[in-house]
Parts: sequence; C-alpha cells; structure tokens
Amino acid sequence: MKYKLAVGLEIHVELKTQTKMFCACLNDLGERHPNVNICPICMGHPGTLPTINKQAVESVLRVGLALGGKIPDYSRFDRKNYFYPDLPKGYQISQYKYPLVNGGTLALPGSGRKIGITRVHLEEDTGRLLHDNADSLVDFNRAGIPLMELVTEPDIFSAAEASAFAEEFQLFLRYLGVSDADMEKGQMRIEANISLGDSTAKLGVKVEIKNLNSFRTVERAIGYEKERQEKILKSGGKIEQETRGWDDSKQKTFHQRKKEEAHDYRYFPEPDLPPLNLTKKEDFDLEALKNSLSELPWKKRERLAKEYNLKGNVLLMAVRENGLANFLEKSVSELLEWAKDRALTEKDLIKLAVNYITSDLQALIKEKEGSFSELLITPENFAELMKMIAKNEISSRAAKDVLLKMFLSGGDPSEIVESGDLRQISDESQLKNIIESVIKDNSGPAAEYGKGKETALQFLVGQVMKKTGGSADPRLAAKMLRERLLISRG
Repeated sequence: MKYKLAVGLEIHVELKTQTKMFCACLNDLGERHPNVNICPICMGHPGTLPTINKQAVESVLRVGLALGGKIPDYSRFDRKNYFYPDLPKGYQISQYKYPLVNGGTLALPGSGRKIGITRVHLEEDTGRLLHDNADSLVDFNRAGIPLMELVTEPDIFSAAEASAFAEEFQLFLRYLGVSDADMEKGQMRIEANISLGDSTAKLGVKVEIKNLNSFRTVERAIGYEKERQEKILKSGGKIEQETRGWDDSKQKTFHQRKKEEAHDYRYFPEPDLPPLNLTKKEDFDLEALKNSLSELPWKKRERLAKEYNLKGNVLLMAVRENGLANFLEKSVSELLEWAKDRALTEKDLIKLAVNYITSDLQALIKEKEGSFSELLITPENFAELMKMIAKNEISSRAAKDVLLKMFLSGGDPSEIVESGDLRQISDESQLKNIIESVIKDNSGPAAEYGKGKETALQFLVGQVMKKTGGSADPRLAAKMLRERLLISRG
C-alpha cells in the first residue's frame, strides 16, 4: 500500500519590537548578560498587571493582511496553563479561540501551489534554560518577548515542500520587517505535524516534531519520520499520537511525551487584559496597515523576471538578497537614463549589467565573504563601468581588472582606467602595425584562413590581444585581419 504524507507546520517567530509583549522591558535578543531585561511583570510577580504591546499586534495584523487572511472584529488573549521551569508565571498568555488572523495562503516558490493558513496568533515567549553539567540555569531575558505563531493546514505533501514553505515564510517576514527570523538565534522555530494517509485519502494519526531549527533539519526530520511511520504501518502496527524531538547527531526522531490536547492546558480568558476590537479605526487602522505593506517576495520575483529577464537561481538569489536587487535596479536605472538618446537597446544593457553583477561581482563578494550592503562600489560607478564596456572603451578583460580595483577600494572607473592605461584600442591606425606584425609572425594560420579555415582567424585575433595586453577591440581586430587576409588572398 502507498501512503500519502500530509504535513502541517507550526512556526513560532519572535517579533522585532522595542519592548516585550506585556511590559516595558527591552526586547533585546543581543543581550548576553542573563536576567538583565526583566521586571516584576514579565517575571509574574503577584499583583502585577500586563499591558498589550500595540506594535506587536499591528505586526501580526500586517502579516495577516499580506497573506490574504481575515481580520476578525473581535480578538482576545487567554491563559494557557502548564508548568515548566522557564515559564515564570506558571501559565503563558496566548490566544486560543479568538486569534488575530484567520485563514490566508502562502504560495510555494516555483510551483506556485498555495498552502492554506489556519490561523496566526500572538503570545509571549518563555525564558531560556541553560544546562551546565548537573545544573540547569534559567535566563529570563527572553521571557515575555512577543511571539507570533502561524499554523498551516495539512496542505504540504513532501519534506522538500515543507522546507521550501518555511524558507519562503522567513523571506516574507524579512520583507515585511516584522522579524529577522534568524533560525540560528532562535528567532524562528518550526514544529511539524505529520500524518500518513491510506488510499482513502483520510489523514492518519498526527505526530508532532518539536523545535526544528534549520531548513535542512525540517526536511530531514520529516523524511525520517515518514519512513519510520511507513515501516510501522506496513508491519501491521499503529501510530501513536505523540510529540517527538530530533536528534541531529543520530539523524532520527525520538519520543518526548504524549501529545497534549487543548483541554490539557485549561484555557480561559485572560482576566487582566481587555478584548481587542480590531475594526475600531482609532485603535487599529487596517487600511493604513494594508497600505504600509512593502513589495512582497512573490511580487518582486514576478517583477524582476519580467523587467530584467532574471530566471532560475539568479532570480532566487536576487529576491533572497535584497541588497543585490537594490544594487541591480539602481545601476540599471542609471544605465537606461544614459542610453535614452543612443542606439543601444535596453535589453542589451540590462543583460550586460545582470551578467557582471551575478557573475563577476557576486564571485568577488563570495570570495571575500561580504554582502551587497557592504559594497564600496556605488551603483552610479558600476553603471559608469558598464557604459565604458558598452562604448567599447575597455575590453572585457580590462573591465574585470577595473571591477576588482573598485571592489577593493571603491573609486571612479574612469580614473582607474586612465591611471592604469586600460582604455581599449579602437582606432584602426593604432592597430594597423600590430595586425601586420601578427600576420608576419604567424604565416601558417594566416595561410590557413586564406584557404577558408575560420578557426585560424580566432587564433590570430588572440595573438593581437596578447600583443596589446588585452586592450585591443577584438571585433575591430577581427575585421582588420579579415580584410587584410582577404586582400592577400585576392
């Protein structure tokens, strides 16, 4: 029997706000000293009263609007009761029946298949446990940080799709500016709910894998769990509803506990916080929030493909690295403004700029482990270099040398070219004697071209480039060689 995999994801994201969710303590994930950003409220001292962080609520509403979700009229916070050492109050302020966002979709890049969103709600994060030999230490700096949770429908049908969805969602959050979603720093944590259905397409028993902290781990954990469950079912066993962890060293999941149900948490309305009226404009201006949305990854992907003919890995790279796309667009804008009154097509100039940015420049950045945001080259100076190439003022070989110097120390390409005598020889009078010398020194290939062997011409052009240190215009050299050799042959 073939089993169909169905995966639903729960993604927790720490929001980028100035203060914590229910108090005025700093939301500073970079703080290294333990228990500095704490107060009686986030520590759950008796008699303290929480207040709602409006910036956090608006961040979640923007996420919902961008995903096409429904913003309800009414939302409220609830108490989720459970005990854990890093939960100072003995309960977590979360949302249960009345989340901030219902529904919505996020499309998988590539296939475009839309994954349904069940809900997006807001809660507070827990503290952090640090284990030192026999001791367990608690750092409460993280306790109370605004934590958004997105829950998908079980619309994901492979481990690769789950990883792709998570990566697209991370990119989406960064474009919105609501979170850096750095998985290495714990700002984005993923849990996968997995079930195997039979031929009736009925979902099987759900197993949860907790705290997956990288896209690779998401893919491997789901892949392993699918195989584990298939073996159990094929041998006549039953899948137990449980929560499992991922052991990265052994590359396998392991049992943690039986899966809790909602009633285990004894949810009830948070008595210290008022319900939210989300349609009250003076409290939350949904229209203004919608208008504040920046260009989203899928829209940018579509636009860059159309305007710059980007495709494949180059397109993915441009959308993922915002600095690259910004640099490209500013450079091309300068080029097209310059080319308005010239007989150069926009398509050729865009292609020229894209090729140099995504090959030569990208290679330099990778070699030096830098980024586009750290470039010493300005888009204006880069565009100037592209103009010089388009006007045949410098050869492609010289352009690479100039680009390297610009990368290392910035500067105007024209000044670099002049100081290094790198301008391309594009005057026939300057090349005439060199052409004669190359033909004299290479009589064999010259004779072969005279007999119709085209590859011999390319060899002779190479000799001209060698004699001029790469500064000759190769097209002009080929033209002059062809004319000279045809005259000889005639």
